[in-house]
Amino acid sequence: MIRVLIADDQTLVRTGFRMILENAGDMRVVGEAGDGAEAASAALDLRPDVVLMDVRMPDVDGVEATRRICAGGTGTRVLMLTTFDLDEYVYAAIQAGASGFLLKDTLAADLLSAVRVVARGEACVAPSVTRRLLERHIGTGSPPPAMALDVLTEREREVLGLIARGLSNGEIATHLFLSEGTVKTHVSRVLAKLGLRDRVQAVVRAYECGLVRVGGS
Repeated sequence: MIRVLIADDQTLVRTGFRMILENAGDMRVVGEAGDGAEAASAALDLRPDVVLMDVRMPDVDGVEATRRICAGGTGTRVLMLTTFDLDEYVYAAIQAGASGFLLKDTLAADLLSAVRVVARGEACVAPSVTRRLLERHIGTGSPPPAMALDVLTEREREVLGLIARGLSNGEIATHLFLSEGTVKTHVSRVLAKLGLRDRVQAVVRAYECGLVRVGGS
């Protein structure tokens, strides 16, 4: 069973998500929280597999709550919920360790699919939305030097670039004429060498270091 904690300041929203999740045969809601501080405390206590985290909450917001949860070392994954696909807090949440984000009005089937993906230790990346998000936020400060990627082999840099373009492991395998198992190994090495949590952070790093150009294909 996938154990889920729901964090949202609106009771009706939490109730709606609870109904969707508990109708799935492989999920169980282990708790609810109405603000970020409560969410972080509950997550560290209950150690759910996934936290559905609203970005905008009073007092302690979803970004800070995500930072506290990810710093706790429990292995709990955070899936951000936002009303707008370009919510100004989402980029900060990804940097804080979130494994992806969904719009609150997403279809029930897509919500359940995203929870399962994140629970497996993967990331929920919507390439088109992620690209627009990065184009809005990256470039406002000094990016990490390109040499930050020097620890990667040429093949690993190529794989990172394809991850940033939104390709799945299967698509990368087809593109590079490799087995999917080999691609998974490359992805794991990229994450380990760069000290990244998952594919979402890998996409951000690829943009920040200029491996993928903002506005490019």
